[in-house]
Amino acid sequence: MTKTLKDSKLKLLWEDGRKLYHTQDLAVLWGIQNPNTLYPTIGRYVQRGFLKSIYKGFYSTVPIKQIDPVLLGLVALRNYGYLSMETVLAENGIIFQDIKYITLISSFSKRIKIENHNFLVRKMKEDFLYNETDIIFSENGARASAERAIADMLYFNPNYYFDTKDINWQKVKKIQQKIGY
Repeated sequence: MTKTLKDSKLKLLWEDGRKLYHTQDLAVLWGIQNPNTLYPTIGRYVQRGFLKSIYKGFYSTVPIKQIDPVLLGLVALRNYGYLSMETVLAENGIIFQDIKYITLISSFSKRIKIENHNFLVRKMKEDFLYNETDIIFSENGARASAERAIADMLYFNPNYYFDTKDINWQKVKKIQQKIGY
């Protein structure tokens, strides 16, 4: 074991396996309640290169370019959210526009920029947001199916124009009924 891995906090950081942390995540992981201990500890880890500061209170154990942009946005939310709408629609060939941002759905609206990644967070009523119908979960976060993304888009913009006619409207309508919007 190298000299640096004898550091119990560093060992906990590597064993945890996550790449992204907020200040409070590190406090819990390391069992540090006193901010006068926590902030200098984080500062030392940033200075030594074990943590990279993304922005105040948000850190990574690897360079940002090694992190999936969707996961980066979802963790930056500090709240439940999922990938949907324009991003999912473009990925599935349902719209052909060049999307300049990653669209996330959460309980608040916000624009976030992290390095060269732009995120547009759209606010959805919590009754609908937490309905997991056609939400796919993976290690890189939650993502709407193509049909859920269409249903979400119609929730926000009932007159939205889709570039393809190849849409399973029966499935979209079932999703809308299950969610209640």
